[in-house]
Amino acid sequence: MTEPSSPLILLVDDDVDCHEVHRHFLEVAGFRVCCCFDPEEALSKMHEQRPDLVVTDLMMSSLDSGFSLARSIKETPGWETIPVVVLTAVGTQLGYDFRPRSDADLAAMNADAYLAKPVTPKLLVEKIRELLARG
Repeated sequence: MTEPSSPLILLVDDDVDCHEVHRHFLEVAGFRVCCCFDPEEALSKMHEQRPDLVVTDLMMSSLDSGFSLARSIKETPGWETIPVVVLTAVGTQLGYDFRPRSDADLAAMNADAYLAKPVTPKLLVEKIRELLARG
């Protein structure tokens, strides 16, 4: 069971199966997890409780929903330091290549990390811990 002082991860994805799988292994790793199905719900939840990190799918209600969410987070005073991880299958499913080639590309995405689905639990947990350790 996670402690109330454990980092809170906001997981934003329109896929119920992704919620279940990712929530499970993030909770096993000791994180608290709040799941949202779209960017609007996520922003509303963030006003209620500030997460320590956000993991967002890229393509939800539109092709760039995750990028729009990341931009909103980074442009909101008080939230700009919240790490954002873009986690997407858009490259394998639709053939689009959004992978950042440099730190400048990542910054242009308003993201702190970019991971392709399917992601191993180990890689996602390691990336989250790395970003949280940066402070």
